[in-house]
Amino acid sequence: MKIDILAIGAHPDDVELGCGATIAKEIANGKKVGILDLTRGELGTRGTAEIRDKEAKDAAEMLGVSFRENLGLADGFFSNDKSSQLEVIKVIRKYRPEIVLCNAIDDRHIDHGKGSRLASDSCFLSGLQKIETVHDNEVQQAWRPKRVYHFIQWKNIEPDFVVDVSGFIDQKLSAIQAFRSQFFNAESKEPQTPISSKNFLDSVVYRAQDLGRLIGKEHGEGFTVERYPAVSSLSDLL
Repeated sequence: MKIDILAIGAHPDDVELGCGATIAKEIANGKKVGILDLTRGELGTRGTAEIRDKEAKDAAEMLGVSFRENLGLADGFFSNDKSSQLEVIKVIRKYRPEIVLCNAIDDRHIDHGKGSRLASDSCFLSGLQKIETVHDNEVQQAWRPKRVYHFIQWKNIEPDFVVDVSGFIDQKLSAIQAFRSQFFNAESKEPQTPISSKNFLDSVVYRAQDLGRLIGKEHGEGFTVERYPAVSSLSDLL
C-alpha cells in the first residue's frame, strides 16, 4: 500500500494529541494516512499496555486512518540505534509515504525527543540503497519521504508553520478521548498524572484556538521543520 502521510509517535496517543486534526483533515481531502506507534506505552502510570492497544485501535477508527501498527519497542528505554532504525525503515519502505509527521524535537518526556530523532534519522537512512531490509521474504526498495515535520507536544514551541484545522477539532478530541485510561475522567480512581487533569484536556483546545487566532482561522495545529519550507508562489500562503 502506498500512502501519502505516515504519522509516527513514541506512544499511543502522541499522534492524536499532536496532529490528530491535521490527519483528519488530510483524510477528508482524500489522502491516505497511517500511524506507527513505536511503543505500547507500557510504563504509563494509568492503565495497561493491553488497554492502550484497544484504545489505540478505537482512536485510529475515529480518525479514519488506513492502518495503525506498533513496533513494540521498550517504552522509556528504546534507543535511536541500528536495530530500532531498521524496524522503522521497514515500515517506511513498506508504505512509501511522501510526508512523515513525528514527535517534537525537544519535549518534557524523554521518549518524545528520542522518537523524533529515531523517525527523522530512519527517514534519511531509508533512502540509502545499500541498507537492505526484507518484508514478506522480499528485499525492499529504498524510499525516502520528501518531508519530515514535527508536531508540538507538551512544550509551547513556536511553530514554523500552522495548519488550518477548523472544523476538525471535535474529531481530534474524540480520538484523544478514546484513550479513556489516560485522560481526564472525574470518576477514575487511577493516580493523577500531568496529562490526566481537566486543565490538560482543555489546553488541547485552547492551544488550537490560539494558533487558529494567529493565522486568522478558528483552530490550528503547529509544526516545526528541519529545513526551510518552500512555496511556488506568494499566493500559496493563506
